Amino acid sequence: MKLTILGGGGFRVPLVYGALLTDRAEGRVAEVVLHDLDDSRLYAVAKVLEEQAAGVPDAPKVTATTDLDEALRGADFVFSAIRVGGLEGRAHDERVALAEGVLGQETVGAGGIAYGLRTVPVAVDIARRVARLAPDAWVINFTNPAGLVTEAMSRHLGDRVIGICDSPVGLGRRIARVLGADPKEAWIDYVGLNHLGWVRGLRVAGRDELPRLLADPDLLGSFEEGKLFGVDWLQSLGAIPNEYLHYYYFNREAVRAYQQAEKTRGAFLADQQARFYEEMKRPDAAALTIWDRTRAEREATYMAENRETAGAGERDADDLSGGYEKVALALMRAIARDERTTLILNVRNQGTLSVLDTDAVIEVPCLVDANGAHPVAVAPLPEHATGLVCAVKGVEREVLAAAESGSRTTAVKAFALHPLVDSVNVARRLVEGYTDVHPGLAYLK
Repeated sequence: MKLTILGGGGFRVPLVYGALLTDRAEGRVAEVVLHDLDDSRLYAVAKVLEEQAAGVPDAPKVTATTDLDEALRGADFVFSAIRVGGLEGRAHDERVALAEGVLGQETVGAGGIAYGLRTVPVAVDIARRVARLAPDAWVINFTNPAGLVTEAMSRHLGDRVIGICDSPVGLGRRIARVLGADPKEAWIDYVGLNHLGWVRGLRVAGRDELPRLLADPDLLGSFEEGKLFGVDWLQSLGAIPNEYLHYYYFNREAVRAYQQAEKTRGAFLADQQARFYEEMKRPDAAALTIWDRTRAEREATYMAENRETAGAGERDADDLSGGYEKVALALMRAIARDERTTLILNVRNQGTLSVLDTDAVIEVPCLVDANGAHPVAVAPLPEHATGLVCAVKGVEREVLAAAESGSRTTAVKAFALHPLVDSVNVARRLVEGYTDVHPGLAYLK
C-alpha cells in the first residue's frame, strides 16, 4: 500500500513512520510519500526516518516531493497533518487573542477560529484533489482544528475522510490504568466534538468501572485529569472531561496564565523547532537522537500553563508517549485488511447525537471495518454538555460559511458566537488583528 503524508516535513512524522516499522503483516504500507511545501523540512525529516529504518528489514520505502498532485496519485491512504501558516502563525493566533483578553489556543476559542479560517480553504482544495486524483483513497485527518477540518473535507469526500486525535486515546488509557484495567479490554463511553468531549463510562467485562473511580477521591486525584480539574469538580460532573475542557471550565485562570507566561506555546514550539531544523542541516547531525531529545522536551511541556494553574505538577512518564500514530495505524489496518476494531474517531454524525444534523462531524467510538468507520449509538449528553456542543458546532458552521463565501461579516459572527469570546466588539477587533498578521486571511472581504 501507498501512504501519502501531507505535512511530511512536520516534526511528528517520525511517530507515524515508527509505527509503520512495527507492522510486519501482509498488506502493510510499503511506500511512504512525504509532501511538504518546504524542501528543507522534508530533508530533515527524511534523515530521521532513514535512521529509524536502519536495520529494519523491508522498511517502507520513503520518497519526498513538493508537488501535491504527484504525492496524491495512486495513494491508498492520505494522512493530512498540515499546518497552514506554520508555528509562527500559531504564535500570532495566541498573541492577537491574548491582547484582547481571550484565549488564543490553537483549537479552542479565538485561536482555533483563526486557525480554522485559514486552514479550511487549503483543506478543501486538498479534498477536491484527492477526489480527482485518488478517488479510492481514504483520508485520515489530523490537521487541526480536527473536527472542523474533517467536516470541511467530508463535504467533498463523504465518509472517506476520518478525523483522528490522540486526546481521547490518552484519556481512556489513563482512566483504565488507574482502575487497574487493560485499556485494550475496556469499552470507553466517550462522546462530544474534537477537544470537547467527556468519558461517561468505562466498561470492563460488561461492568461500568467509572462510578468506582468517581467515588474514590484518592484514586480520582491520582491521574492527569483529576489533578487538572480537581476531584470535587469531576465528582460534580459525574464524568471525566477531555483535558481541553479546562479552557472552558477554568477560562479566566487559563487566560491569565498564558498572559503571564514568558512565551506562548506557539512561540515556544516555533523557537524549539527552528533549532531542530537548523541542527538537522549539519551533515554529521545524529538525526534520530536530536529528534528524540526535542520530542521529549515538547511532550513534557504540553499544557504546562494549565497544569501550573491547577497545581497538577509534571506530566507522568506514561503520558509522554503520544498515541495518534497508533490510532492512525489501527485505522489503516482495519480498513485495508478488514480487521474489525473500535476506535474513537471524528466522523459524520449520521443520527448518533439527535441534537445535531446528520452531516455534523462528532467524536465518538466507531466500529471500523473495510467499509470505513461507523459511529456507535450513544446515550444523549446531559444538558450542560449539549449546550456547549451545540454552541461550538454552531461556531464551526459559521467558520465554514465564512471560508466558503469570503465574508468578513460571517467571520466576525463566528468569533462573536463562541462561548469564550465575550463581546461582539472583541470579535470585530479579533478579525482586524488576525487579518493584519495572516496573509492567508486576505480572502475575507
